[in-house]
Amino acid sequence: MSRMQANLVLLLAAAIWGGGFVAQATAMDSLGPFWFIGLRFAIATLCVLPFALREGRQAPQPVSPRHIRQFLVIGLALFLGAATQQVGLQFTTVTNSSFLTGLYVVFVPAISVIFLRKPPHWIIWPAALLSLTGIFLLSGGALDRLTVGDGLTILCALFWAVQLTLVGLFVGESGRPLLLSTVQFAVCSVGGMAIALFTEPLSLEAVRGAMTEILYVGIFSSGFAFVLQVIGQRYTSASQAAIMLSAEALFGGLFGALLLNETLTSAGYVGCGIIFVAMIMVEIIPEVLRRKTHGIR
Repeated sequence: MSRMQANLVLLLAAAIWGGGFVAQATAMDSLGPFWFIGLRFAIATLCVLPFALREGRQAPQPVSPRHIRQFLVIGLALFLGAATQQVGLQFTTVTNSSFLTGLYVVFVPAISVIFLRKPPHWIIWPAALLSLTGIFLLSGGALDRLTVGDGLTILCALFWAVQLTLVGLFVGESGRPLLLSTVQFAVCSVGGMAIALFTEPLSLEAVRGAMTEILYVGIFSSGFAFVLQVIGQRYTSASQAAIMLSAEALFGGLFGALLLNETLTSAGYVGCGIIFVAMIMVEIIPEVLRRKTHGIR
């Protein structure tokens, strides 16, 4: 898979996540946040498990215990991101949450520099700032006074950044993207249900009331989109992946307009354009410079 194809795969994942953001918020009309996390990722685990087993049968060698430990750590980062985002949605607006979650476009290259000593391509920094600006404008160009929910969502963005970085480090080495996805989903499901058992009530009526959201987010936003993320990151850097995935906010706004009759402000349309420019910069400029350096026409 080429880098361009990988980035298109990541863009598809962002589109699916954008479509599922409203479902995450409306599900809590019936169900607690940790039951929702546990059930959505249980469905995601069951969806991906058969493909992971097939991947294992076709693999040239069995997965090592070290790789399993790496997958468990990635699962923990994903669970902490999902938990802080889902709980945060109870105490902040969808607009604020959408913008603050997008902070991972800045956190990912910062993690690469501070902890991995791997500075990203210079274009990542202006593209990350452009994406952040676009997300801010897409959110309406204004934030209410920060709340506890906003603080939790900022933590969510940090955990997403850690998960993105770890996937970039480990998925290529293991060569088992579907097993990685299955393990991280199982960790999230077990973690969510374990906490929910002691903190949240559960009834069949509550599950039935949120079933549409659980199925959509479990099958598509969790199972399918996170697998696309893991596959795409085998062929591109974590920093580039973060830029492409930041289009989640763009697609969230577009789906809201198309499906919920929500309207974008003029600033929102400008934000969409800025995010699109940032993605084009990340895709085109490194390739143009590489061709110039190697004298390729």
